Amino acid sequence: MKSKLYTKSTEAWDAMLGAIDQAENSVLIEMYIFEADTAESHDFLGKLKRKSSEGVKIVIVADAFGSKLLQKEADDLRGSGIEIIFFSHWLRHIHRKILVVDGRTAFIGGVNIGKRFENWNDLHLRLGGAIVKRILKSFAYTYEMAGGKDEFVLAWRKRKFSYKLRFWLVEHLPSRNIHTLRRHYAERILGAQKSVRIVTPYFAPPRWLISLLDDAIRRGIGVEILVPEKSDFPFADRINFHYMEKLHPLGMRPFLTKEMNHAKLLIIDDEEALIGSQNLDPLSFEINVEAGIFFKDKALIKELLDTYQNWKNDSVEFVPGRYKKRIVDYAIVLLVKIFYPVL
Repeated sequence: MKSKLYTKSTEAWDAMLGAIDQAENSVLIEMYIFEADTAESHDFLGKLKRKSSEGVKIVIVADAFGSKLLQKEADDLRGSGIEIIFFSHWLRHIHRKILVVDGRTAFIGGVNIGKRFENWNDLHLRLGGAIVKRILKSFAYTYEMAGGKDEFVLAWRKRKFSYKLRFWLVEHLPSRNIHTLRRHYAERILGAQKSVRIVTPYFAPPRWLISLLDDAIRRGIGVEILVPEKSDFPFADRINFHYMEKLHPLGMRPFLTKEMNHAKLLIIDDEEALIGSQNLDPLSFEINVEAGIFFKDKALIKELLDTYQNWKNDSVEFVPGRYKKRIVDYAIVLLVKIFYPVL
């Protein structure tokens, strides 16, 4: 199966529901935000219950903080034979967005399930082949971490993969001391020869990432970042502006997209890319459970670059000082400085 890129939440939902509809054996879902309010246009709960009645094993791992399923909705799913478990931790969250159907088709990226996301720009990948098995193994770890007991799922933890893959899974599993996401950003930015392109909805880079971007700029590397002018959190917007103002004098070129853009993207030298669930903040790099897909596929890179350029064309370049600081901005910056050592 060829890979497929989706750049809108609704496009990804259409494909995900289509894959679920064709499921014969199993549907495994890991989702940060899973809400029931898309039923009118994309009835995930109804589709999952129907497939369960057909004998398909359905397992859902949802983050207790992010997901807004009501108790009665969760009970209804369980009553239909679906296993749904919520991961709950006082600070750490399962921030990944993964769907695996029949162990043959996987979806991974930044797309959550909820009505408020339906008009958002985002990035999600459909994948087939050997990488799906690697994603299954990763799913098994988070399933166990959330309290899952089904041996059908847990058996994937023991699988070994030694063959060469066209796509590589980049994980962040802090409870297992796996921080490949942070290492990947460091290695790729340090190895950049021409350009670093970043898309993120929330921009609060850790100090090590600021240092890497500064070093890249000093080496003559062009660094661009696309951030929504207005995200879904006004608080986050003020933080975004603070760090863009901080990095702009170093030579970074920030752009503000007119539409909400929830994509998480890193492109190096227009030759390799990472699409995933990670934001550019301490939570994603240090605490939350995250995952991304790294690849050098030329056709997919070209499609990504075209998408990136379209988003950039529909944006305005950030100009320091244009956004006047308010008292609340100084308070936000103070809070960030206080909690940064913790995060």
